[in-house]
Amino acid sequence: MIYVVECPPESEPAAWFAYHLADLSRKIAADDACEAWELFDEVTPRALLDALGHEQVDAAARTEFPSVCALGDQFGWDTTLYRADHLLGRGVLSPDPVDERAALLAALAARPGEHRVYWSDSEAVLATEGADTWLCDATRWRARHALHQQLLSLEVLADNL
Repeated sequence: MIYVVECPPESEPAAWFAYHLADLSRKIAADDACEAWELFDEVTPRALLDALGHEQVDAAARTEFPSVCALGDQFGWDTTLYRADHLLGRGVLSPDPVDERAALLAALAARPGEHRVYWSDSEAVLATEGADTWLCDATRWRARHALHQQLLSLEVLADNL
């Protein structure tokens, strides 16, 4: 699982989880101006054109969708292009690989406040036990507590009291 700790400037810290990257993307997009596919996507110009209803690059496709055709002409029709609006800019498609985790971290960083992501159960548990000095700073005890409670509720930790 993936764990997120959010410390908004005007409210109490919260911790939440996602099952995997696609779930994390969906949950981040729920509170973002971008759709999940705008936070991160991989697509070829050919697939874009096909999704727009043109199975081949013809005069009609070039007339209706000149920007998609320009991408195909520039980068190749089967070249994977990456979209990550918070990293690359709104609507930018680039042939340079983008890591999905980096794209989602950028989306969280665009929000007010502070955020931490722990990519596994063990990373989250270790963070609450002192491995992350940010989380264990005395001023963030509520954030640490929120993550600890999340780990207890998911039975990653046992409450042996």
